[in-house]
Amino acid sequence: MSQDNQQSLQVGVIGLGAMGMGTASTLHQQGFDVTGCDISAEARDAFAAAGGKSVATPAELAHCHIVLVVVVNGAQAEQVLFGEQGVVSHLAPGSLIIQCATVAPSQAKQLGERLSAVGVMFLDAPISGGAAKAKSGELSVMASGAEDAFTYGQPVLDAMAAKVYRLGDAPGVGSSMKLVNQLLAGVHIATAAEAMALGIRMGLDPDVIYEVITHSAGNSWMFENRVPHILSGDYTPLSAVDIFVKDLNIVHQTGRELSLSTPVAASALQQFTAASGAGFGRDDDSSVIKVYQRLSGIELPEAANDHQGA
Repeated sequence: MSQDNQQSLQVGVIGLGAMGMGTASTLHQQGFDVTGCDISAEARDAFAAAGGKSVATPAELAHCHIVLVVVVNGAQAEQVLFGEQGVVSHLAPGSLIIQCATVAPSQAKQLGERLSAVGVMFLDAPISGGAAKAKSGELSVMASGAEDAFTYGQPVLDAMAAKVYRLGDAPGVGSSMKLVNQLLAGVHIATAAEAMALGIRMGLDPDVIYEVITHSAGNSWMFENRVPHILSGDYTPLSAVDIFVKDLNIVHQTGRELSLSTPVAASALQQFTAASGAGFGRDDDSSVIKVYQRLSGIELPEAANDHQGA
């Protein structure tokens, strides 16, 4: 798509959190006319400061041709689409909703049916890669929907993602694939925390554990990515504990719908739930290791400023 055509395509991004802000900023930098939407004045001001336009309610995105929904959960997706200030009733027929939040496949199917009934196209398109990949336009998108929806949304998808997986022509398939990813991601984070806790409890140096495991068969992407947060004692949320409480609950719910047992995911869910219950829900998901600290008294690395202040 030419720069002029990109500028003529009005794009809305609902949800200016870590992923939404990065995606909106990337699209703006790629030449799209982007309006961000968030209930937080601070988030709106941050996007405006970067040169974008911002509004407080989804209904104010009526002018948009394509609207990305990058909210926290299915309830929020429902609200911003069909609630009192929802965007759908204000959109022109032929507009496109790209739903990026992690929701149950059954909900994704329902959203697609409701949008089709009012003449709005829909892509079930969960995203993965974290805030850094969103900011650099290198997300992975797991998408399903009709061919015409893919064709219409392709310029935006290409700008925000390093890889767009076209998984089928019906909503629900994209969300199904995201659940597979989230099951693995959640289990790997919880397992990384347990492995580190075991090593520390046995008296091993945490930095040495990381060095050895990242060069051994027991390594995983999540171990390599999250354990440095533990080593630095920095639990600033890049992805919060409560995200995996939500996502692994969706895995559990979907497994029940399918009469499929997911015992390993259930165990990881219990650890994240315990971390949330202990007050770490909004901390980085690597803080699930603090459950083991509470149970066994292991000594975790502290942040540099904690040492300085001691």
